[in-house]
Amino acid sequence: MTDRVVFQQHSRRFAGNRFVYPVVSRRSGGVSVGVNLNPDKVCNFDCVYCQVDRRSETDQRFVEQPQLLDELRDVLDLCRSGLLFQAAPFDELDGSWRHLNDIAFSGDGEPTTYGNFDELMSLCAGVKRQLALDDVKMVLITNASMFHRPHVQAGLNVLDDNQGEIWAKLDAGTESYFQQVDRTKIRYQQVLDNLLWAAQTRPIVIQSLFMRLDGQPPKDEEIDAYVRRLRHIVECGGALRYVQVYTVARRPAESFVTPLSDDEVDRITARVRAAGIAAEPFYGVA
Repeated sequence: MTDRVVFQQHSRRFAGNRFVYPVVSRRSGGVSVGVNLNPDKVCNFDCVYCQVDRRSETDQRFVEQPQLLDELRDVLDLCRSGLLFQAAPFDELDGSWRHLNDIAFSGDGEPTTYGNFDELMSLCAGVKRQLALDDVKMVLITNASMFHRPHVQAGLNVLDDNQGEIWAKLDAGTESYFQQVDRTKIRYQQVLDNLLWAAQTRPIVIQSLFMRLDGQPPKDEEIDAYVRRLRHIVECGGALRYVQVYTVARRPAESFVTPLSDDEVDRITARVRAAGIAAEPFYGVA
């Protein structure tokens, strides 16, 4: 079940849970236990490629911490015991995919907008320690818009101390393309400043989604500007573990968004590597 179809199955509902759900993650290379800190679907970005259906109502408005922690403990126990791989669709996985790679904080919005972000990172790290899952990563999937807030920085410090990894979004090289794709009131420079600060503090992963808009891939000039942004981070003392260059793999928010071809993803990846930065491609739906 390791073909591309499996990567479309990222349901945030599992066994009646409200906040915690396992998925097979192509970028993690295994099972990722998702933690949804935005069940109300509120996000400070409105990305054209987002797979979250924000037009439908949700029955869950708030994060109930005790239930979230109970769900996290139960799902991690299923992974640790191997019982998860007896249930569909995980029972169809090849052996190389049958391992727990990480706990990923993402969900239906930007996780760092959660008011008690630092507290919840500490509590989730505690669950991981109780279950003796020291080697399991805690991954924050983020648009990097809130890194300047003290309580978010405190939460990032918790991640640093608990096998943490930041996967931070950068989808553009210019302000105009950033606004076209990510559609936010957040200033592009704020994101760039936050990325630089984070990378100067600990190594981070950059996640970059490129796509066709009305049938057109990003212009060469845009990719040139994007690569310059990455190089600027490195030249200013920032550490990038690597860059994830990927494209649309599930149904996007807007119908004018379609995936790049594998060759187009490879060409962007090659441009990043040519700048001396490690990069890995992840492809769309065949």
